[in-house]
Amino acid sequence: MDKLKAMRIFMHIADAGSLTAAARVLDSSLPAVVRALAALEENLHVRLFNRTTRRISLTEEGRHYLESCRQLLAAVEDAETALLSEASEPRGDLTITAPVLFGQMYIAPAVTRFVQRYAQMRCNVVLLDRVANLTEEGIDAGIRIGPLEDSSLVALPLGSVRRMVVASPAFLKRHGKPKHPRDLLKANCLLFSSTTSPWWTFHEHGRKFTVPVTGNLSFNHVAPVVDACVAGLGFGTFISYQVAPYLAQNQLKVVLEKFETPPRPINIVYPHARLLPARTKVFIEWIRQELRGLC
Repeated sequence: MDKLKAMRIFMHIADAGSLTAAARVLDSSLPAVVRALAALEENLHVRLFNRTTRRISLTEEGRHYLESCRQLLAAVEDAETALLSEASEPRGDLTITAPVLFGQMYIAPAVTRFVQRYAQMRCNVVLLDRVANLTEEGIDAGIRIGPLEDSSLVALPLGSVRRMVVASPAFLKRHGKPKHPRDLLKANCLLFSSTTSPWWTFHEHGRKFTVPVTGNLSFNHVAPVVDACVAGLGFGTFISYQVAPYLAQNQLKVVLEKFETPPRPINIVYPHARLLPARTKVFIEWIRQELRGLC
């Protein structure tokens, strides 16, 4: 039995003063109204109306139940109105996480524009170079780059990125353009950490292979490695978004493109597919539109 529907029918009967009048108001048949009332009384195990051949009247239990029904159905209506209002003008708190550099370049500006558009929203952007546990850390949505490991999350694709090797035009002019990844064995490569022999991964004839590279400069963060690469100090391997502005300005050039590994997906993920707040739905669609064509 649809309890809310039965409660509404009960209210209409009480307000109209008869089953027939209630049926007219509800644009329903008299038998349907009678069945709904009977089912409700059976479910509650009480008699809601005293019936005679000429009229019906509320029992004591019916009067108490009518007041409760009015309060409950009013609360339901208020909740539905609030949700509809939020869907058109989202409001409330939203926490989003993303990788640090990608977040700085794309997500933070997009969220700033989102808050400018929806003034009732309060957004907290958490930039992390680790995979956050959305549920445990109270995060509403996250941007993930690469294969997804947590199958309990709902994921929507935003695009893809490439892992590429780049160098400045000046460096390539001095040292030449490599034709195969093994040419990097004797080249100066800029590194992300102090590891003496990192391995860069490539793809050829349907199979992955690695090449050990060395260099005279390393950092534990990507931004200074990009800067060193732009300055012409060596080859660097980056995810495409990390060097996109420099490629667009011809400050860096892609090399060994045909040996790149397959593109890595970018997804927006969130914990639950059902009962998603309207503000989260609006934000997800906003980010999908913001990143269209960027990745």
